[in-house]
Amino acid sequence: MNPQAKLIFALSLTLGTTLTISSTHWIMAWTGLEINTLAILPLISKSHHPRAIEAATKYFLVQAAASALVLFSSMTNAWHTGQWDITQLSHPTSCLILTVALAMKLGLVPFHFWFPEVLQGSSLIVGLLLSTLMKFPPITLLYLTSPSLKPSILMTMAILSAALGGWMGLNQTQTRKILAFSSISHLGWMAIIIAYSPKLALLNFYLYTLMTAAVFLSLNSIKALKLSTLMTTWTKTPSLNAILLLTLLSLAGLPPLTGFLPKWLIIQELTKQEVALAATIIALLSLLGLFFYLRLAYCATITLPPHTTNHMKQWYNTKPTNTMVAVLTTMSLMLLPISPIILAVV
Repeated sequence: MNPQAKLIFALSLTLGTTLTISSTHWIMAWTGLEINTLAILPLISKSHHPRAIEAATKYFLVQAAASALVLFSSMTNAWHTGQWDITQLSHPTSCLILTVALAMKLGLVPFHFWFPEVLQGSSLIVGLLLSTLMKFPPITLLYLTSPSLKPSILMTMAILSAALGGWMGLNQTQTRKILAFSSISHLGWMAIIIAYSPKLALLNFYLYTLMTAAVFLSLNSIKALKLSTLMTTWTKTPSLNAILLLTLLSLAGLPPLTGFLPKWLIIQELTKQEVALAATIIALLSLLGLFFYLRLAYCATITLPPHTTNHMKQWYNTKPTNTMVAVLTTMSLMLLPISPIILAVV
């Protein structure tokens, strides 16, 4: 793709995201969401592969429907209350429609079907953008409107997301699909807490973005798109593979790694809010996710491919690892000891 075109799309993504997260008026927020959608479509379809075109089409249709629902919700609220302010969403029908619209934007169950397919049709870098940057504006809108939304609906969608995200990721062999179901599962954790502690949901999103970026960039540098490829990369970058093992365990939420912090705080807050049953269910459902993270980690570092003579060994990579990967993986592993400082800042 032309570098000038890439620059225009990158600037459009930045503009769309900034517009949505900084606006107080529904029309401006909707405009930002539309700019984001239109800017990411050429990046998804740039390979001209039929699967990439299909992914771009699916993404466009889902996001267009969700944007229409956001607009319909805000107009209904303005009709009944005379308010266009994002934080003044008070009409019950508007709140329900907005919950559905943002669930579609984010890929929460039961509106999750598009997300794994779109991620599978994209490159790893575009997949990273779809899993992190493109989810920031909807999460911000969810954060701003959280006092108006029904906790029961959000909790139901959250538990279903954690269950289906873990369950459907179990038998996958493609790394992008595994990370898509991982994203759905993590969104469940954010949705369950956003009605009780919106700041905690944002903290969870920031740490999830950090760890997911580390995994996507690591997989991109070793060019691993499926588990069978991941098995043969230990000869290419042994140190990066070892660090990838720890980053995946951090994404699973194992102590003493960074990923344990949001899960620990969310369970603690849910128990304080006297919804210990939901906390127990979502904690048990995270074990499903742990299984496929362990499977990824096992393929990356612990096992050798069967019939090694049939597999082409990759040459050892003498080039230094990307600095961004080094910084992100370090932060994905070592932020738990400084959690009091993080909580003080948030």
